[in-house]
Amino acid sequence: MHIEAPKKNISKGDKEVFDYLTDLKNFEKLMPESIEKFVVLNEDKFLFSLKGMPEIVLERKEQIPYNKIVLGAANDKLPFTLTANIKSTEDDASEVTLSFEGQFNAMMAMMVKKPITNFMEKLSENLESIHSI
Repeated sequence: MHIEAPKKNISKGDKEVFDYLTDLKNFEKLMPESIEKFVVLNEDKFLFSLKGMPEIVLERKEQIPYNKIVLGAANDKLPFTLTANIKSTEDDASEVTLSFEGQFNAMMAMMVKKPITNFMEKLSENLESIHSI
C-alpha cells in the first residue's frame, strides 16, 4: 500500500528541514492532536500512540543528508516505512513530500488506509506550519 501526502512548500532550506526531521523529538510537534503518548527511546527510535490506535515504534532506517529520511516500523509484524523526501527549491525554501509504504493483506489495508491517509496529511500540514525549524 502506498500513500503520499500532498507536497508541501516550506520556507526553510533543505539542510534546516533535514536537521529538524533527523532530531526525532521534533516528531512530537508534527503529530495530530489525537496523540496520547510520545516517547523518544533513543536517538534512532521513538514510540507514539494516537487515540484508539495501538502503540507504534518507529526507528530510523536510512538517511541521505538534506534529501531523504526513512523511518520504519521497529516491529516486523506490520512492516511499513514513512519517508520524507526533501527537495531544495531555493537557498531558503524546500519542498517536502511524505510517503507511506506498507505491506498489508487486503483486509488490513482496507481498515488502515483512511486513518493512515489522515495521519500522513496531518504530519505534512504540521510540518508546513512549523516556523521554528
